[in-house]
Amino acid sequence: MTGLVEAGRSAFRRALARVGRGWSKMQERRPLSYDLLESDDSYLVVFDAPGVRGEDLNVTFLDRTVEVQLDRFRGFYDGYEMLFPGRGVSLSGSAELPRDADVTPQGANATLTRNGTLQVEIPKTEDARDVEVVEEDGPDEEDDPVEEDALDDED
Repeated sequence: MTGLVEAGRSAFRRALARVGRGWSKMQERRPLSYDLLESDDSYLVVFDAPGVRGEDLNVTFLDRTVEVQLDRFRGFYDGYEMLFPGRGVSLSGSAELPRDADVTPQGANATLTRNGTLQVEIPKTEDARDVEVVEEDGPDEEDDPVEEDALDDED
């Protein structure tokens, strides 16, 4: 009877591992989540990158796009064996930036934080930073009189 129980456990573990590997592959096909933020001088793209070390991270720039590829390591835990390998280990994502982003490696800055986020800061182009916004005044009341009859019709 013990052999039958062990065979059942073994079959269950193989099935669980197979499902976990499938789940992991699905996660690897899904692009990394990110936020895009803007300041007066730059854009900040924040990617979720838990479990990644700096040497396992690649940030590239293509046109107006920031592309991120990362490999994370599954740690080993003494006394434990992997049953469900459900976290993807090779993840990637990209973020398209507005036209005024100066997408060059020289101006960009990438920071991997301790809490597992990757922050990529991209400056705005000089032209965009120097643009002066001028608000136009609306028409003076004297220049654009409202006819009293028109107001009476609205009631």
